[in-house]
Order: sequence, then C-alpha cells, then structure tokens
Amino acid sequence: MRKLHTALAGVTAAALLSFTAVQAQNGTSGEPGTANASLVTAGTYSADPGHTLIAWRVNHFGFSDYFGLFGDITGTLTLDPVKLEASQLDVTIPVSKITTANAGLTAHLLKPGENGTAPDFFGANPANATFKSTQVRPTGNNEALIIGNLTLNGVTKPVSVMASFTGAGANPMTKKETVGFKGWARIKRSDFNIKYALPMVTDTVDLDISAAFEKQ
Repeated sequence: MRKLHTALAGVTAAALLSFTAVQAQNGTSGEPGTANASLVTAGTYSADPGHTLIAWRVNHFGFSDYFGLFGDITGTLTLDPVKLEASQLDVTIPVSKITTANAGLTAHLLKPGENGTAPDFFGANPANATFKSTQVRPTGNNEALIIGNLTLNGVTKPVSVMASFTGAGANPMTKKETVGFKGWARIKRSDFNIKYALPMVTDTVDLDISAAFEKQ
C-alpha cells in the first residue's frame, strides 16, 4: 500500500509540473493575451461581462461537489502596476442571473418564501451582490491578496481573494487594452443567511473567479 501511495504521489507531482509548464507557456502560441506583466499599463479598466465569471462549488451530501455560475459581471478595476497596493476593485454580480446545470435547482435558488417565510436561498428578484476592495497586498510572482467587503443577500462581510495575473494585450475584437486574472476565495453561506440543507450541503462555498478587464 505504501508503494502504491508513493507511486500515486509521483504521478500527481508529474501532472502538476506538466500543468505548470502549460500555464507558463500561456500567451506564447499566438494568443493576443500574454503572461507578461510588463505589458500592463496604469489606468481604469471595466469588467468584460461576457468573459468575467464566478463559479461556486459546494459539496452535496458528502457524495459529490456541485457547481454553479454567476456571469454578466460589471464593475471597474483601477490598476497601477508600479504601485499595486494602490489598486482598487469594485464589481457587481447579478444574483438574479445565477445558473446551474439543473433547471429545478436554479428555480429553487430563486424561489420566493412561502406564506411570508424567508426563501430557502436568494428568493425572487434578489439584489445584486457587490465586492469592493479595501486593501490589495502584493504577494510576489504576479499574485496579490485582495481584501474587501462582499455584500450578498443583504449582508456585508469581509472576504479575501487570492488573485493571479494571467495575461495582458489587445483584445482582437474590441481593440481595447485588456488584462486578465484568476482568483480563488472561500466563504460561508451561513454568514449571508443562506442556511438551507445545512450541514448536509456544506456551509463552505469555494469560489473560482476568471476575470477580464478592458481599459476605458
């Protein structure tokens, strides 16, 4: 058994190294976006709503993970690559446009409460969520910790996002200077008064963020 574990660990390490090598090559095969931070210029950028997404993941009954998605995200990024800590992020997430792979679940997420009770999740016509940065901490290697306030379901809580630069260049369709990032965060849905099916469906929600911003 120990030999099997060692072999599996070696395979996993090799796969991670291979994935890292592929990531390092991003932007070197003709893509307009290049993973070269020196191409980023200071200014105010607008979120590209068609290519900025937040995926969320919870574990369902301890059997499998379930994924959903927020899109049509808008907002601004004020970016200073020389003084990254001066950067600011302010985005709006339309909760009413939440989507999942199951129409019944999507409807449940937006179902109003019955007989005057609170909804199980967001309810009908939920308010937009917002994230506004309060601090940006460079962590080296084209990465930063973005600390800010997330307002969701009528509750505001501090949330930290680990962000990684993925590319910069001119968008071939819009001709606008564009920068891209990936981000990761974890929140507790109970903090935002979303407690349905706890603890059978996990309280922790992992967020996987992919964002593109075009210079104004």
